[in-house]
Order: sequence, then C-alpha cells, then structure tokens
Amino acid sequence: MISFRTIHTLPELDVLAGAWNALLDVSASHVPFLRHEYLMAWWQTLGGGEWQQADLNIVIGTENDRIIGIAPLFISKHELGEVRFWFIGSIEVSDYLDILARPEDIDGFCAGLLPYLLEDRPEIRVLDLCNILDDSPTLAAFEKACTRTSWKARQEVLQHSPYIPLAGDFERYLESIDKKQRHEIRRKIRRLENSEIPHRWYITSEEALLPGDIDVFLELMAYDPQKAAFLTPLMRTHMQNVTRCAFQANCLQLFFLEIDGNKVAGSLSFDYLDRLWLYNSGINPAYSEFSPGWVMLAELIRRSCEGNYRELDFMRGNEEYKYRFGARDRFVKRLLLTR
Repeated sequence: MISFRTIHTLPELDVLAGAWNALLDVSASHVPFLRHEYLMAWWQTLGGGEWQQADLNIVIGTENDRIIGIAPLFISKHELGEVRFWFIGSIEVSDYLDILARPEDIDGFCAGLLPYLLEDRPEIRVLDLCNILDDSPTLAAFEKACTRTSWKARQEVLQHSPYIPLAGDFERYLESIDKKQRHEIRRKIRRLENSEIPHRWYITSEEALLPGDIDVFLELMAYDPQKAAFLTPLMRTHMQNVTRCAFQANCLQLFFLEIDGNKVAGSLSFDYLDRLWLYNSGINPAYSEFSPGWVMLAELIRRSCEGNYRELDFMRGNEEYKYRFGARDRFVKRLLLTR
C-alpha cells in the first residue's frame, strides 16, 4: 500500500537531495532537468521569471518506508486564471519533465496519486503536465489511472525534440547523412582549418573562469534578436544558476570556438548519461564567413563520437539545421488531466 504526503517548503525539499537523485538514477524517465539541484536552481527565479507566483506541492509516495515515486509539482494560475498543478520546471526552460518512479512502480504511483490529489486539494481540478517525452510510460500510466477515477486525460504534441544517434565513429556518422549535407559540412570544416587565422576549441574546466565564460556565452546568445529579448535580467540569473549547478555536478560542457583569440561561437550542453544534451548556443555573426555554428556543431558531434556517446540530443525545437545534420524526430507532449 502506497502512502502519500506533500512537501510545501524548501527546507523539506532540500533534505531530500540524496534520496531524490537516487530515485532518479533508477527512474523510467531519467533526464538532467529532473535532478534535485536543477529544480532547486529553477525555483530560485521561477524559471527566470516565467512565473510570478508559485506554491510548492511536491507529492512523495512511500511503501514500506521506501520512496517509490515523486510528483514534483507546484500550484499556480493558468493564464486564463484557473489554478492548476504544474511540473516544477515548466514550461519554457526545462526541455523534459516527468514524475520520478521506477518502471515497475509507475502504474501504482499514478493510480494512487490522482485520488490523493482529489482528497488533498479538492479545489484544484487540473494537472497541466508539460514536456513529457513521447516514449515515457507515465503517459500510459495516467491514462490507465483515469479509467478508475473521476479524472479524464488528454494528450497533445507540444514540440519536436530531434536527436542524432551516434555510432562511435565520426566518418561513419557522416556517411549516414545526406550526401549534399555531408559535403557541405566537410567543406566548411576545411575552410576554417585551411585559413591562416589561428583558431582553437575551448571547454571551460576551471571554476574560477566559469563566471566570465558564462557572461561571454550569454553575450553570444544575445546576437540573436529573439534570444536577446529572452535574456531578461532574471533569465540571465537563471542561466547563470543552472550553469553553475551543472558545473558543480560535473555534467556541464561549456564549449567555445575561438578565432584569432576571440570566442565567436559557444554551446551550453549537459554531459550526462552517455549523451550530450545541447541546451543552447550563440554565434557572433561578424565571423559568419567561417560558418562558426556549423563547424562547432560538427566538432561537438566528432568529439561525442570519439567519446562513445550514444546520442546528441538537440532537445526541443524543429530548426532546419538539426535535420541537415541527420537528426531523427521525437516529440514532447502535454498531458492534461481534468476532473
């Protein structure tokens, strides 16, 4: 029999760090955005100011004194004014979200969670759960749970979330993509390599250099007008917090291309579970003759192949360049549970 309780305060959440990440390690959905330290960083700014007000409502399920499931929820108003449950991390800056539970515990946890929420917070009629990967067993578990309760489930596709499977060899990877694109990638790489301007690849590896490198990266992002508008002061704080916590967890890859001593392109990725999770990037357009975005992505893929990574995950967004590099599609979904 699963017993449920709710966490409402940060001190209660903070002491769960070890148990939280231990459960994540064996959860069916294991993504960097569900790590305890990431969600704590997200909460500091409520997603860089995406939310103005939020109340913690994390539900813990235990059985025989063992945590078997966590629903990392908060409560806030929908844009139409209705109060709903949401995943911590929703919506814009956390690409993948989910509950935490072992594969064998998901059905039981979801089946017990819905009546518990109905009894605990009867005034809230909607769970609005965004950014669930389309292969997550959580989707089917909640659908099944709804058949036994007064809740109803509806799924919708939110965004493309393409990825590149890697086979351990860069040349083999190149042979797997479109011939025209393969030649274009090789041509752009040669153009930079054959230029007389000095260049080098650089990964931030010293904590003392991290603050300055984060600032440089954010300025590279801001060359894109849309990203410049996105990078409000509070969002910059969020990006800085997340980058620091990823560095401390030893899963940050802050990667730069330097040309003639200047950082002209950068990528912020999570190096996690034999995958490279490409979170964001920035490019100085003054160096466009060297195609810095293309050659940086090619170098990331080459290094990932040589490092025996299983996958490069572009995460959300269906930008054309991802498919030119051979990305395959998957999707993130929104699960709307109403009663």
